[in-house]
Amino acid sequence: MRGYSTRQVSDLIGLNPPQIRHYVRSEVLHPNRTHMGHYRFSFQDVVLLRTAKGMIDSDVTVRRTYKALRKLKSELSAARSLSALRIFASGNKVLVREADNLWEVESGQHSMDFAISDLAEEVSDLAHESAGGGKPIEELNSDELYNLGLDLEELDQNQAKNVYQRAASLDPTNVDAIINLGRILQLEGDFKMAKQAYERGLSLNPRHELANYNLGTIFDELDETSIASSYYEKAPNVPDAHYNLARLKELAGDQVSAKRHLQLYKELVELEGF
Repeated sequence: MRGYSTRQVSDLIGLNPPQIRHYVRSEVLHPNRTHMGHYRFSFQDVVLLRTAKGMIDSDVTVRRTYKALRKLKSELSAARSLSALRIFASGNKVLVREADNLWEVESGQHSMDFAISDLAEEVSDLAHESAGGGKPIEELNSDELYNLGLDLEELDQNQAKNVYQRAASLDPTNVDAIINLGRILQLEGDFKMAKQAYERGLSLNPRHELANYNLGTIFDELDETSIASSYYEKAPNVPDAHYNLARLKELAGDQVSAKRHLQLYKELVELEGF
């Protein structure tokens, strides 16, 4: 199970475990659970809790804290890279900066200023300590490296890429590591290597829906829409595959198919709670 335990987050941020669990009960956070029922927090959860700690220290009311955290949560979900953000206070406003963009998160009067990249570095240490039960990285097997890569993607995509490469090297049949490596390469703009990674994954598992969807996005970006559609069709359980198919069908003048795929997209989004 990926993520960070309540105790790890408590030691890192300075909130006590009951305080952390309180934010879960109030539905500000929705962490995963282990088979024993223990919470596992994501990096976004850690960022929100770090913000909450700053607001608590400045005596911001509970109501305003919840309101700010819920708004911040939606903002963080839309951010391209959490590690590139900085959260700080200006008067009675919480502000988030990403490169040259600046936006406000409603809150009360308080003092706060921290770069998420600094927090990411600390959480990265937790991810490495947790991987494989605390084994040194050189002793991790392919699956353990893959799980480490999942955590590192939120923190440092370059580190995640290196970990996925090592996982695929140790086990050339680790399809998920190969596909995730391809996705990072695609985000970096290396379409050629990303395409090779997806095709390699599909050679191992032709029915891998995420690989088919991702390869479809490559051809979509290259305006090879008929090929893109053929790959999207092979990912019936990926919501965005239907969204993209609806767009392509509409462009092709097939309104009936466009509406059908848009409806399938909405049904999957509702089913999966996106």
